[in-house]
Amino acid sequence: MIAREESAVSGLPPLPLMLGVAAASIVSIALVWLVGQQTLVALAYGGSLVALLLTLLLVARLKAPAADHTVFEPDWAVTSAAIENRRRGVAIIDRANRLVCANSTYEAWFGAESAPPELAFDPQSREAVMAAVREAWRDGTASLDLVMLEGSEAHYRLHIDRSGRGEAYLVWRFAELREERSYEGLPERLSGRLGDVISRAGLELALVGPDGIVVTTTPGLAERATGSRDTSLAGLEFVQLLRSDDRDRIFFAREGQQGSPQTLVHVPLDTPHNARLSDADQALSMMLLVDSSVGIGGGWEGNGKAAIPQLEALLSALPLGLALTDRDGRFLFANKAFLRAVERVDQGLPQFPSDLVVREDKAAMADTVRRFAKGATASGDMAVRLANDKEEPVSIGLAGVRGLGDAAVLLSISDSSEEKRLRRQVAQATKMQAVGQLAGGVAHDFNNVLTAIIGYCDLMLLRHTPGDSDYDDIQQIKANSNRAASLTRQLLAFSRQQTLRPVVLQLPDVVSEVSQLLKRLMGEKIEFSVRHDRELGSVRADPQQLEQVIINLAVNARDAMQAHAMKRGKHDWKGRLTLATRRVSARDVRKMGIDIMPADDYTVLIVQDTGGGIPEEHLNKIFEPFFTTKEQGKGTGLGLSTVYGIVKQSNGFIFADNVQGPDGTPIGARFTMYLPVHKGELPADMRGEEPEEPKATEWSAGGKLLLVEDEDTVRAVAERALVRAGYTVTAVADGEEGLAAIANGNTEFDLIVSDVVMPTMDGPAMARAIRKVKPDVPFLFMSGYAEEQLRSEIDIDNMHFIPKPFSVQQINAKVSEVLSEQR
Repeated sequence: MIAREESAVSGLPPLPLMLGVAAASIVSIALVWLVGQQTLVALAYGGSLVALLLTLLLVARLKAPAADHTVFEPDWAVTSAAIENRRRGVAIIDRANRLVCANSTYEAWFGAESAPPELAFDPQSREAVMAAVREAWRDGTASLDLVMLEGSEAHYRLHIDRSGRGEAYLVWRFAELREERSYEGLPERLSGRLGDVISRAGLELALVGPDGIVVTTTPGLAERATGSRDTSLAGLEFVQLLRSDDRDRIFFAREGQQGSPQTLVHVPLDTPHNARLSDADQALSMMLLVDSSVGIGGGWEGNGKAAIPQLEALLSALPLGLALTDRDGRFLFANKAFLRAVERVDQGLPQFPSDLVVREDKAAMADTVRRFAKGATASGDMAVRLANDKEEPVSIGLAGVRGLGDAAVLLSISDSSEEKRLRRQVAQATKMQAVGQLAGGVAHDFNNVLTAIIGYCDLMLLRHTPGDSDYDDIQQIKANSNRAASLTRQLLAFSRQQTLRPVVLQLPDVVSEVSQLLKRLMGEKIEFSVRHDRELGSVRADPQQLEQVIINLAVNARDAMQAHAMKRGKHDWKGRLTLATRRVSARDVRKMGIDIMPADDYTVLIVQDTGGGIPEEHLNKIFEPFFTTKEQGKGTGLGLSTVYGIVKQSNGFIFADNVQGPDGTPIGARFTMYLPVHKGELPADMRGEEPEEPKATEWSAGGKLLLVEDEDTVRAVAERALVRAGYTVTAVADGEEGLAAIANGNTEFDLIVSDVVMPTMDGPAMARAIRKVKPDVPFLFMSGYAEEQLRSEIDIDNMHFIPKPFSVQQINAKVSEVLSEQR
């Protein structure tokens, strides 16, 4: 903010005042001339007057305050008030990661002294958060759907925005992922129009805290209890509103026995079973008062049967899952929320509540309902497992009611479908992350074994000619090793640890490149069609890997259509494979309600077939490595897992579902891949040139190499290959020995060839220590992990990379290439 004072800038009196003074001066000079009739006297008087005015103006200008060019610092108190939000923790940091402002919710969740980057995130979340911070500084915004802290069961959604003057601040917004209470928003609805409707029906409701204090009521209850329609009733105990007579009939205290008797039903809204998700100390209770003597048409009844239609109307309007049973335990009524909670919206209610639960819980459920129906008025809860969801126990609340005719027990259950869906998403994401780490570790270790096998095959082939009896056997061993190496690359693709070369491209261009190959792969029995949307946004991805994604999905669809036809006994069958691209805006994403996918603009690829669909029990497993529904020997189970890894490493999302026919049965499978639209500048060449294969550089000057590798077989084969190529090689088993070889100073090495993952001291740690004494020595790292990942983690100059497994020729060529660049 720049503040200025206009009068200070000019230093002059206002213009009207100046004009008035000038006019008065001219008139006074004219009067002097008329009175004296002497021109010289009038001129002298006028000159003196002008000099006086100029002196006054100069004094006013000198006394005028200087212009205020102060640039005010941000008022963080105002900012803190503006970001106050009880549902979201908001914090602002500067470029030095210092906390400059936070709202009270952030301070309550994480403390007032902890800046967001310093929070104790779990290892997976910390890596994702640091990547999001870099993305926010670079692109202006970043989002994470799931962030967890060590030692905490809370889950958060995080959104980071770059803001401020000079865009020098990051605004962090944390939203807690939690189960909403079943009565969320109910107090406001009861005190409003819904409460009026309930009161006119002859029913009254009150929400009561655990201390017995009234939170809110329907307007009718407030009027009957206090004479005012103010529904807050702040500070009043609910029991103070009622009185009972010697016959245990309940009346409003204000009305006394002149009023109508009431039937009181107590419904606990949160139970101890749910206390892990919602604080049991803050649980509310719903008190339901039914006018037990008001009948249809205004008549008077004494058995309460006339209140049943009113009660059912009330239960239908409430967002709680509620049901009624008679004294024999048979269901009388259940609202839609109850049917949704027990997942029986289509089937309707069974005869008894025990029919809802698994066999082991049937007897306990039936006994409990019968006890509440025939015993004293009471309430409680029990944990059971529903028959259609045996994995997760649920809590059912029970309350005995009296004076309502046939109704004897009120059952309540929370609709936890949203909580279950979120829990399944978290569990699936955690499982896929764990499987990915396992797959990456297996691939890394297996690459070491393959490096040794391929290297020894190459060394043996140097001693055999194509006519030898062993030559073909060695070639077969090497061919199978290369095939195994391709499987490890697929595992690395799933674990998102392969090397990608992303460029900015248009998705239809990739589809066009691979279309001819797909037509040959599909054959004559499958109709292949492509449809493109208009005005598609460009995406940033590796074109070769995207082609691999499309081919894998198409081949999987072809096999599914063929298997579906054979299963139905149709040999003369026809299928259809459709590839379509679509444009999806951020608004469309918000309408879809997919929590794990940020609201952004996406370019979408849809691959759809007519293969009969995917069985429901397989939908959550199809992207897992080695999971396949094909016959033994007809698939590795890595096709879709490779697709999943490539899409996720490209910052995209992929979902699988079934296409429903007119009768509701699946007629085919559909894979939908979302890639975020590239927001940066578009390069002149969208696709980019295909990377050329590196050619071996002729290097015959020899050289001294330090070879650091903890795997004995890999170290032995690499040492033999490099010595055979004319290099002087010093081989050591770990990073500490490599550092000791440099520290001895007996040999000046031209190149250090090192593994990355080693015990005691790994390759990057050794490299940083060596660079302190040998700042110019080049490093060639060998690893089974992705080059892109290693470069982002190691980040040192003059570093080169060769992926495992490699052949003798490949490591010789790479060493020669690196040494040539040093000259």
